[in-house]
Amino acid sequence: MAISYLFLFPSITPTKQPLHSLSSKFAHSPFPCLPSTSPKISKKSAVTVQSKGSDSADAPDRLISAITYFYPFFDGVQYGKYVITQFSPIESFIQPLVPAIRVFKSFPFNGFLVFLTLYFVVVRNQNFSRYVRFNTMQAIVLDVLLIFPDLLERTFNPRDGVGLDLLMSLDSTVFLFLLVSLIYGCASCALGQVPRLPIVADAADRQVL
Repeated sequence: MAISYLFLFPSITPTKQPLHSLSSKFAHSPFPCLPSTSPKISKKSAVTVQSKGSDSADAPDRLISAITYFYPFFDGVQYGKYVITQFSPIESFIQPLVPAIRVFKSFPFNGFLVFLTLYFVVVRNQNFSRYVRFNTMQAIVLDVLLIFPDLLERTFNPRDGVGLDLLMSLDSTVFLFLLVSLIYGCASCALGQVPRLPIVADAADRQVL
């Protein structure tokens, strides 16, 4: 492009002319100055690049992040079969969630489908803020950890005695941890803060880019 501009000008024999004459000729030259090749970045596009992947926590981000913590709770609510019947406040808290839990448990692969959706649609999607992706990944890791108590229960499955007492204690501990994680996660997201669950938070950090 620049070379083609050179061929537009006729050959000019250099002659000595006064400075004021040269300036007047360039002032009335029919050839406009070439536009600057430096890119112009608008303020709007600069802000978009800076906000991508940020830890913003506006209202939609808080809502999505809070909802994700229901996933591991619904998936592990069966571990509360010993606690719920003994403590009426917990039973009152769970009662409004029963219809949603039934829908979640109605199909055996619902948990796996929700896992794939959250991981590939939310966590790996850079269009979501890092705040949403971190909380979603934290909920996923919490749900993955439920594999261990499930394996223990399927392997031993005691019917009575000390084994049954240990199983009841394990299930109750798992359920209470899920319940506390749900309340803590939802409350923190409602306030725009970043909930960091023990053990789970570091693993989620490593997965969120």
